[in-house]
Amino acid sequence: MDLPASIEAAWGLRARPHRGPRPGLSLARVVDAGVQVAEAEGLAAVSMSRVAAELGAAPMSLYRYVSAKNELIALMVDSMYREFLVPAAADRGWRDGLSALAWAMRAAMYAHPWVLGVPISGLPVRPNEVAWFEQALGCLRDTGLTEAEKASVILLVSGYVRNEASTNADIQAAIRASGAAPSEWMSAYGRMLTKLTDPERFPALTQFIASGVFEQFDPPDQEFTFGMERILDGIGDLVAARSSAPADPPESGGPPEPGRTPEPGRTPEPGRTPEPGRTPEPAG
Repeated sequence: MDLPASIEAAWGLRARPHRGPRPGLSLARVVDAGVQVAEAEGLAAVSMSRVAAELGAAPMSLYRYVSAKNELIALMVDSMYREFLVPAAADRGWRDGLSALAWAMRAAMYAHPWVLGVPISGLPVRPNEVAWFEQALGCLRDTGLTEAEKASVILLVSGYVRNEASTNADIQAAIRASGAAPSEWMSAYGRMLTKLTDPERFPALTQFIASGVFEQFDPPDQEFTFGMERILDGIGDLVAARSSAPADPPESGGPPEPGRTPEPGRTPEPGRTPEPGRTPEPAG
């Protein structure tokens, strides 16, 4: 299977893009420049020409290292995955390990919100992405979950983190655009709903508003902790169920259970006794 040149280079499988004089650039420098542009000007500003300008190089020189802008952006995201990693995460036990990975992932996404604007385009294949996947699998190694269940758990946790970070980024942008403080923005929303909704048509919502929930803006960490703990509780229930599940029954054709006789009309297997008073019928 042929790998993209940038993937080979990211894994250290491709030392130089071409023969000839040693180039002044490297894949790492190109990726770092792309990240600098995204950090300063946003993801939309990232282009081959803009990154080349950041490096003081000709745009065509970047194509020695990446074939297109999308490839560059994918490598930029992978570079951010370094901040998702947690030393010895698997040694913390499955719950604390997954929690630590989730919090590290969230912190990186909050620090580099441009990452949230990059759609997921495939499974982990770049070095730091794969390293994070390995750490998450390592946290689940002693849980008794199947490999497929481990993958589902990791997708559940990472999906929650990404969704929470993306939602909060959108909310924070809306608050900034309003010019109000977070608590003022939230209470204004409650007052608006009160004017728009009929208590007879929306009794549950009316009760919710009357409770004063919209009178204060809950810190994002508090909301994230609540959701993360509920997810971990659910995973814990599954782990407990797997650890208490009985062993798989013997495969068909194995030794019969003690005292069990073959079904009527069937020739007993070697070592099995037919029912009392019944002559086994010929096979076939």
